[in-house]
Amino acid sequence: MTKKKIIYLANPYGFSEQQREIVLPALVKALEVVGLEVWEPFERNNQDTVSSDWAYRIGQKDKQDVFDADAIFAVVNGVPPDEGVMIELGIAIALGKPTFLFRDDFRRAVDSDVYPLNLMIFSGLPRIGWERYYFTSINEIASPDKALVGWAKE
Repeated sequence: MTKKKIIYLANPYGFSEQQREIVLPALVKALEVVGLEVWEPFERNNQDTVSSDWAYRIGQKDKQDVFDADAIFAVVNGVPPDEGVMIELGIAIALGKPTFLFRDDFRRAVDSDVYPLNLMIFSGLPRIGWERYYFTSINEIASPDKALVGWAKE
């Protein structure tokens, strides 16, 4: 039996009760259906926010999870996208981790005619065929036309 690949789900959904209870579980489930073990940081690392150094410890745990995961699936909604997600994405790109982007936000935040967001957000994706690593709906996650399904089975 092959070990499931681990994907770090960089997202801002844990800050909103409604998104945490409705949107986040659907996204996690869609990634699990593809055969991945999902590391969702709010579930894994935000248990103790009482001690005086809670923010430092959460940041360190999230950073370590990005290091230890096999890839990152980053929710890049917003104009601009969430700062924490951008840091996690930057770490993953610097480490050369496979990168997958999710944006179901129709607003454009662009400095390029090619990409729908700041060009640096796409620096972890291949030059040709980057669209296969970019998702605009939860339903696309399991699509064999997208890169995630193939990567999960490698």
